[in-house]
Amino acid sequence: MTNLSVNINKVATLRNARGENTPDVERVAVDCERFGADGITVHPRPDERHIRHDDVIALRPLVKTEFNIEGYPSDDFMRLVLMVRPEQVTLVPDAPDAITSSAGWDVAAHMEMLTSIVDRLHEVGVRASIFVGTDPANIKAAAATGADRVELYTKPYADMYHSDPEAAVAPYVEASMAAHKAGLGVNAGHDLNLENLKFFHERLPYLNEVSIGHAIISDALYLGLEAAIRQYKACLQ
Repeated sequence: MTNLSVNINKVATLRNARGENTPDVERVAVDCERFGADGITVHPRPDERHIRHDDVIALRPLVKTEFNIEGYPSDDFMRLVLMVRPEQVTLVPDAPDAITSSAGWDVAAHMEMLTSIVDRLHEVGVRASIFVGTDPANIKAAAATGADRVELYTKPYADMYHSDPEAAVAPYVEASMAAHKAGLGVNAGHDLNLENLKFFHERLPYLNEVSIGHAIISDALYLGLEAAIRQYKACLQ
């Protein structure tokens, strides 16, 4: 079974729009787990436009499944994750002003830095995942850093899914096999939704976890949060 980690950034975006505490990010995280989520993902950005550093600290004792923190490994980010010690940190190459993640790492070009970051995470018992595209050589380089997993950037799959699903998923099948052969676990995320997730899950031979936020929160507006999470979980059976 593939785990579902629910990204709650969009909940924090809605809360921050009013400057108060509605919706309550902490309560939503607890509810997501109660409704069947296998993990909670957050991506604190430097401008704290959604999840804030104090949210991350408050969530740590509340998350009972798996806490995954995504982000660019700046000094501030590393201080936060080394203090909080989530189960997993996903390293992404986002610029500080990025709206959302738009590409994976060129691992070879950042090998020394990423290896050092992975070592620091391992020193405190945190699993390290590196956000990448589907290039098998790049995935092999990720394994050379000592990382535990890669997270495959799935927007290209989502963009092509309706026109040619088999062609869309083919590079991800190859990437999943390359990661497994290199000793890496496989996560995936970005623009996965109720239309394309089941097919993606059925085709990939190795898939440990998907991280989904925007689509789940959007669907929850119509379905309710519990029903949305249960439908996403059903796609992963």
